[in-house]
Amino acid sequence: MKNVIDSFVSLGHWPSAGSFGFNTDILATNPINLSVVLGVLIYFGKGVLNDLLDNRKQRILSTIRNSEELRKGAIEQLERARARLRKVEMEADEYRMNGYSEIEREKVNLINATSDSLERLENYKNETLHFEQQRAINQVRQRVFQQALQGALGTLNSCLNSELHFRTIRANIGILGTMQEITD
Repeated sequence: MKNVIDSFVSLGHWPSAGSFGFNTDILATNPINLSVVLGVLIYFGKGVLNDLLDNRKQRILSTIRNSEELRKGAIEQLERARARLRKVEMEADEYRMNGYSEIEREKVNLINATSDSLERLENYKNETLHFEQQRAINQVRQRVFQQALQGALGTLNSCLNSELHFRTIRANIGILGTMQEITD
């Protein structure tokens, strides 16, 4: 291994008079080497770099086209959704108005039905009161009649003796007999 290193070191000390050799001066050889490497890279890498840039450009353009198509589709969907929203809002307003109208109709019907029920109840109450008044009046009449009858019977019993009683019966029988002759 030492021989290999020595041979490279001895190559570095060769005289440069017209012969080929390695230049170990870094400052002098770097710009030349760099220009050769860059020239080779540009010459051979130009096609590869152009292909990479073209592929990248195509992907970007394709992505932009897809984005534009998606944007147009989103705008169309948004417009359809807005139209559907307007339609639904109009239907909701219509249902709301119909609902308010229906509520008002039901309210009027309920008020009318309640008014009719109250009127019927008032009539029933008045009829019940009239019936109860008539019943009370009839009960009072019956009591008055019973008391008057009892009073009359008491007076008759106290005033009538048996002779007066027989005369009254005969007079009534006579009146009945006369009435029977008239009807025959």
